[in-house]
Amino acid sequence: MKKILMVAVLAIVVISCGGSTENTMTVTGNVKGLKKGTLYLQHIADTTLITVDSLVVDGDGNFSFTTELESPELFYLYLDKKDNNSINDRITFFGEPGNITIKTNWNTFDLNAKIEGSKSDEKLKEYLEVMSKFNTRNLEYVRMSMDPKTQNDSTVLDSLQNLTDKNVKRGYLYAINFALNNADSYVAPYIAVKEVADANIKYLDSINNSLSPEVAKSKYGQELKEHIEVAKKEAKQ
Repeated sequence: MKKILMVAVLAIVVISCGGSTENTMTVTGNVKGLKKGTLYLQHIADTTLITVDSLVVDGDGNFSFTTELESPELFYLYLDKKDNNSINDRITFFGEPGNITIKTNWNTFDLNAKIEGSKSDEKLKEYLEVMSKFNTRNLEYVRMSMDPKTQNDSTVLDSLQNLTDKNVKRGYLYAINFALNNADSYVAPYIAVKEVADANIKYLDSINNSLSPEVAKSKYGQELKEHIEVAKKEAKQ
């Protein structure tokens, strides 16, 4: 009888604490200057953008969302400002269990957002910061190739194409090495399956085999495994 009572008491305590578990993610923060609008916490499920929760803001830019995670993954904080303008209205972050804080401004919503509390998000930002340099260089090559003078010089065009190819290859190698060197991060399989899914299968296999057991069981870990299995079957056909 005493054991039954103890279980009941523990259940009440858990409920009174909001039912938080080791898989609970709480996202809180503030959108400075926001008076009216609706905030949406979203993620991708089976290729479809799903709204997990929403909050109508009226005079106060503070917000809080709590949800249970099956696995750390990419989330989006979307702001509908009712201004018929969808530009700069979605913040992307890597969600994981624990408390995550997001602070930003309503008029530069996704540009200057400060995100704290997610190690996976910090790792993703580290990766994206370097990758942006490769992307910027590619854009510069494209800009140069569009110049009228360049268009009439096949030698220069060939040289720019060669530089572009080398830059793309370096970007791929960086992504692959980053995933291999961070095999204990949930970001590793995400990069493999979302950023370089068309890379040589041997590289994807290496990333998959290097993942820690916990990461391998995650959403992106399973997606990577399935992607490799399909790619290998197609290669045999």
